[in-house]
Amino acid sequence: MAQIHPSAIIEDGAVIGKGCIIGPFCVVGAHVVLGSGVELKSHVVVTGHTSIGHDTVVFPFSVIGEIPQDLKFRGESSRLEIGDRNRIREHVTMNAGTDGGGGVTRIGDDGLFMAGCHIAHDAQVGDRVIVVNSAAVAGHCVIGDDVIIGGLSGIHQWVRIGQGAIIGAVTMVTHDVIPYGLVQAARGELDGLNLVGLKRRGVARADITALRSAFHTLAQGQGTFQARAAELAETNQNTYVQELLDFVLGDSDRSFLTPR
Repeated sequence: MAQIHPSAIIEDGAVIGKGCIIGPFCVVGAHVVLGSGVELKSHVVVTGHTSIGHDTVVFPFSVIGEIPQDLKFRGESSRLEIGDRNRIREHVTMNAGTDGGGGVTRIGDDGLFMAGCHIAHDAQVGDRVIVVNSAAVAGHCVIGDDVIIGGLSGIHQWVRIGQGAIIGAVTMVTHDVIPYGLVQAARGELDGLNLVGLKRRGVARADITALRSAFHTLAQGQGTFQARAAELAETNQNTYVQELLDFVLGDSDRSFLTPR
């Protein structure tokens, strides 16, 4: 049975899962679905067509599922879908989608969204993502699994960040980031591979060596960045490298951060 503080407002139609805890002065809208074991600490607003997966915890003064901060938004029906076991800290904002971006903002499982960060309309965020304090992910971004975005960083709209990449603090990212990339500096430079992250995930030494070799080829080979990737794909036999190459050769609305 759910525990709901007397001062909380639960609008008619909201679905509250088994074992939910809703603290003082929370507001839960009529179209909200909370999975089992969700906890809203206090002063949390969850509104719009928003679903939150089980065992997610939302900390005070977060606003989840409000309309997009997009001047093109005209009140169309859109959604925010949040996965399981996320930790959403104080003052986090996550907006619903727009017609222009598919109508859905999605957050994966097991993420940590630190105080004051923002996830904008139509963003697609993977599993085990960490967004550090006061970082902002703009509209339509695609953030892969296991990505870390450092504090006070900004991710430009439509940017893709590949799996396992890490973005340093106070970094502006205006171009796509390859999987397992390491990006830092104020204007977002691709400095190398996230070797620490790869080792922590238990990636085999042979796979890390293959990734380093591929990175070197992409950095110094002949032709354009995409042409080098296409040429490398013809002979590559490593799974991790193939993931990187598929990302580079996939559809994108932006260019890439390339090795210096």
